[in-house]
Amino acid sequence: MFVQKNFGLKGIWKFTGFHIIWMTIWMSAVTALHEFTHAAWMNIPWLPLSIIGTAVAFYVGFKNNQSYDRLWEARKIWGAIINSSRAWGSAVNAYVSNQFDAGKHDAATIAAVKKTLMYRHIAWLYALRSQLLIPTPWEHISQGKHVARLAQQRQKTFGVGLYDDETTEDMLHKFLPKDEYERLINYKNTATQIIDQQAQDLKNLRGDDLIDDFRHMELQKILYDFYIHQGKCERIKKFPLPRQYGGMSIIFVGIFIFLLPFGMVSEFHKLGDMGAWLSIPFSVLVGWIYLVMELVGDYSENPFEGTGNDIPMLSLCRVIEIDLLEMLGETDLPPAIQAKNGVLM
Repeated sequence: MFVQKNFGLKGIWKFTGFHIIWMTIWMSAVTALHEFTHAAWMNIPWLPLSIIGTAVAFYVGFKNNQSYDRLWEARKIWGAIINSSRAWGSAVNAYVSNQFDAGKHDAATIAAVKKTLMYRHIAWLYALRSQLLIPTPWEHISQGKHVARLAQQRQKTFGVGLYDDETTEDMLHKFLPKDEYERLINYKNTATQIIDQQAQDLKNLRGDDLIDDFRHMELQKILYDFYIHQGKCERIKKFPLPRQYGGMSIIFVGIFIFLLPFGMVSEFHKLGDMGAWLSIPFSVLVGWIYLVMELVGDYSENPFEGTGNDIPMLSLCRVIEIDLLEMLGETDLPPAIQAKNGVLM
């Protein structure tokens, strides 16, 4: 997630500089051809071009709206994960006790049970984050050579590459018992199995009378909420913005930019002998605006892609981790995740 108030010229150039170069070359070539050949066929009327531009703007605007909806929904889901995680920690702290076991378990045993349940939940958070960052076929890093290389560069400069790639593995080692780690890490969906392990522990706690039926049901409901949140995240991750919208818009923008200089040069030519050459910067500016609108939507439609447009899952995981550790009474707390290069992940 980008956290700076505005993008500087350097950041804008890194994001769109290459496109400005090729558009300038294309606009200049069309203008030069028009001025040196005076070909009548190059004078495209402005009316059909403006109609195309309006249609493309509506289409790209719709795509951007849907992309933002996906991004904002992902943020709301992770907000719900924070709330449910705090509820889990509070409920475990309050519900797990020796109130019903006739004193068979001492305070140290109760504390160990609470620690296991909270630690395992922290492991679930990092496991879910790791699974959501696995590339899908429609994400940029899975595309052709140039797009994939550019996506890797952006991840390194404005994404997950700013942070330690071993975070998830380290967290799972830290918060899962060794035997559980070796077993759970081999499942296709580790996060799902971690929640299931929590459910199995709740069953055992009920059998040991460390919780009663009511408390068992309430804790199980919170686990169900975690499944709901995980499923919602997986829905966004595994179901792309329909490709008829996500893929066709770049084609429409490309057609518009291709035709743009033919209409602009004829209009500016009416200003005089040198007027046509003024069409170059104006054509580049208009084309650049359309292309940036397309790119903004394109890089916002996948909120778990590992780039600067992502939901700051690592930061949110750390927030929950600190909250749960404090509920356990621990004082050796990890630091909050700080933004790097203007990006909070």
